[in-house]
Amino acid sequence: MTSPAGPLQLTVAIPTYNRADFLRQTLAGLARQDFPRGSFEVLVIDNNSTDHTRAVVAEFAGSTPAPRYLLETKQGLDHARNRAISEARGDILVFADDDILMSPDWLTQLVAPLFTDSAHRVGAVGGEVIPVFPDGLPPWVAEWHAPLAFRADAGPLIAKDSPMGANLALPKWVFEKLGLFHTALDRAAGNYFSGGDSEMIRRVRAAGLEVWFAPAAAVQHQMPASRTTFRYASRHAFDSARSRVIDRAGQPGAAAYFFGRFLGNLGKTLGFALLALLNFLIARPGEAKKALVRAWRSCGYLYQIPRSLVGKI
Repeated sequence: MTSPAGPLQLTVAIPTYNRADFLRQTLAGLARQDFPRGSFEVLVIDNNSTDHTRAVVAEFAGSTPAPRYLLETKQGLDHARNRAISEARGDILVFADDDILMSPDWLTQLVAPLFTDSAHRVGAVGGEVIPVFPDGLPPWVAEWHAPLAFRADAGPLIAKDSPMGANLALPKWVFEKLGLFHTALDRAAGNYFSGGDSEMIRRVRAAGLEVWFAPAAAVQHQMPASRTTFRYASRHAFDSARSRVIDRAGQPGAAAYFFGRFLGNLGKTLGFALLALLNFLIARPGEAKKALVRAWRSCGYLYQIPRSLVGKI
């Protein structure tokens, strides 16, 4: 892939759902990028928002490039991502969450490994994701929120490390070769499923391609108060476990994996529930909440494994 000068090179895709005010900040950051203005486009894929998302996009009509608004009526993050792939005119797709903040050199740093990859060995590049908390961070959830910090310089990742879909670039030829995102694995209104991005990364690696990390392409991922509550944390843990089971169902050895996970999580559910009770009794509510969240994660496995064994989501 050549340098960023010249014709359209990048498509920045922002799926969004009812986060208009955060989206405004993300679009403002894109308007300040130092990447050549005529070399990238911005797509905002509205996944049936009921707030003022469309009006926020219209506020940036005078930007260069002006964001293009797309309505995707099939509910779900990966339906929105796949719509972006079908509409993209750039050679590289950059997927960004609708609540990130970035520095002016973000795009330049993120796609640099792809522009020097003339042999098509690199299938994906992820940037650093740093959680920030505009409304504060309750101590009991702090251990679950930290930067990725996979490596200090740009380069390939080891197999156990996977970048996040909040800050991820893939060449368009990867989708032509490997197909689109798996729409059963990511969130839609009413659930907190996750895993569409990691499942795509697994396909990239299975095809013999490298997955890189670019720490200088850092974004701040805003986490409002609504995402640091016990209700959110427990539901997210439950649905994340369900996502892992759904993803594993299509892989070799799934039955043995399910058997082991089911038995293991029976014990974990009871153990974490008892630990939560003990912490409540000795007036340690934060530790009790953490134990209950872990119990809910185990319940997610127990709920989804029998469903996946009979082919249900």
